[in-house]
Amino acid sequence: MPDGARIETPAPPVIHADGPVLVFGGCYSNLQATEALLAEAARLGIPPERMICTGDVVAYGADPRPTVAMIRAAGIATVMGNCEESLAQDAGDCGCGFAPGSACERLSAAWFTYASSQIDRDDRAWMATLPRRIDLVLAGHRFAVVHGAPSLINRFVFASMPEAALAAELALAGADGVIGGHCGVPFTRRVDARLWHNTGAIGLPANDGTPRVWFSLLTPRGAEIEIRHCALDYDHRAAAAAMRAAGLPADYAGTMASGIWPSFDVLPAEEQAATGRALAATTEIWSPDAPAAPAPRPPRFAHPTATTLGEPRARVALDGLKTLWFNTGTLCNIACTGCYIESTPRNDRLVYLARADFDRFLAEAAGAHPELREIGFTGGEPFMNAALPGMIEAALEQGYRVLVLTNALRPMQRHRATLARLHQAHPGRLALRVSLDHHTPEAHEHIRGAGTFGPALAGIGWLMETGIQTSIAARFDAGVPEAEFRAGFAALFQARSLAIDAWDPARLVLFPELDDPSDPPEISAASWQALRSRGREVMCATARMVVHRKGEAAPRVAACTLLPYAPGFDLGGSLAEAAGAVTLNHPYCARFCVFGAASCSPRPPEAAR
Repeated sequence: MPDGARIETPAPPVIHADGPVLVFGGCYSNLQATEALLAEAARLGIPPERMICTGDVVAYGADPRPTVAMIRAAGIATVMGNCEESLAQDAGDCGCGFAPGSACERLSAAWFTYASSQIDRDDRAWMATLPRRIDLVLAGHRFAVVHGAPSLINRFVFASMPEAALAAELALAGADGVIGGHCGVPFTRRVDARLWHNTGAIGLPANDGTPRVWFSLLTPRGAEIEIRHCALDYDHRAAAAAMRAAGLPADYAGTMASGIWPSFDVLPAEEQAATGRALAATTEIWSPDAPAAPAPRPPRFAHPTATTLGEPRARVALDGLKTLWFNTGTLCNIACTGCYIESTPRNDRLVYLARADFDRFLAEAAGAHPELREIGFTGGEPFMNAALPGMIEAALEQGYRVLVLTNALRPMQRHRATLARLHQAHPGRLALRVSLDHHTPEAHEHIRGAGTFGPALAGIGWLMETGIQTSIAARFDAGVPEAEFRAGFAALFQARSLAIDAWDPARLVLFPELDDPSDPPEISAASWQALRSRGREVMCATARMVVHRKGEAAPRVAACTLLPYAPGFDLGGSLAEAAGAVTLNHPYCARFCVFGAASCSPRPPEAAR
């Protein structure tokens, strides 16, 4: 090809329709659902020439070849999905775009290997010929039917995507709207005068707690279009049995009945929060001349027991007190940008915790909570409290593991001799977690202040040389891939000869930014039940924190290390009073724990391997 020659992109096939169009996607090798869909289309009087598939005919299910044969025999116009692209190229994975190391990626390896072994050369050749886009002209409007997004075949587009990102994709399409699949959850959104519509999938439920699957009917009504999200019932038990018989992952076979996905790795927070919330079959009218103004949304986290949708809020019972935190006071030797609890050299909103109060709570814990294994100290900078060394020693002498959160600067370094002595006396039970917010001095000091990076590394180096268990806490910007962020720390640790595994989440703990201006979703009781059953945790299930607020006569117990001031999270003046359930009614609950997947109570480094 001559230099500078332009590769021409083929014009997409165009379907002109003057009657209802049935659009569906994600057959996912689910033969039973595909049969049910074709039967429903016949019942509705929709011929194959007015049906469009958004791709991924093959994926999780037990019958790749029969499902492909059924779609091909019906003559249904089909967009290439990422699964078709990968199978046509005989690639090594499905190309779904799952995060490396995620549960979705792990589970996909099994079904993709199976699907690839079942598909023959003729089916691969058919997949290779599929268009990446089909244009549908309906009621005088043109819609681009794609798999993921106009920009990328495997881009996940969910209902919660920011409007600017949706608008950019719509502009790229150059059409009145986009009809997509891939994400598996049906939705319809208007962006200015244009439409984004996702049909959902027929091969797996929509993570809504029901076994139903979804397709769409688009019907011209003069210059307007009626959009119906339609639920489809089918023999999901037979589909699950076939998956088990084929030796496919039991996780996805279980989803057929439960309606809950086996992993939420791919889902944004809004969609995670909707887990288990049954979707409703809806109908709406779209017209570019009458874009709908979004209804104002009531403020979130306002009602004490119910979400804005009227669902009961999640409540978390104390599942054994495993970590008891003591906030030693909010005074700190530095003032950080965006400090979680506003610690500064002048903020004594939480006063220094007295040794006598510490002893009282520790005695209560010893009597009432034999399951307690860890004592944590946080601040402020804990080493600014003169009573801290004695409190650490008392906890160690009673057999507890002790974790101290510190910036490893001068206050800590003044206590080197004491820390070395305590480590020698109680080997393996004293651990320090050092705040090192970034692997570059510029980014770290943007948060912690000029001249803090080098001394913090020096403190970390001394701790490592002394043999004290050391982990690092960093502020994780969600806009940066986690693998890239950890790789930056790995390079730093190697350059400084620090034996810290940056890929171990207990050795390099990543905390989300809490000053994020976005509005996190609320957590309903139903969604929390599903999320927790799949491994999601919150610190208030196993931890409490003792704080002494300025002006109060005695310390109190808070539910969370991040919420020492929030009235709804003050649980009383003793551990006995604080043993009740906690309602997840604060943005931090969502942003940090439930959807940020962070925790202030880590496993010990040696247990994480």
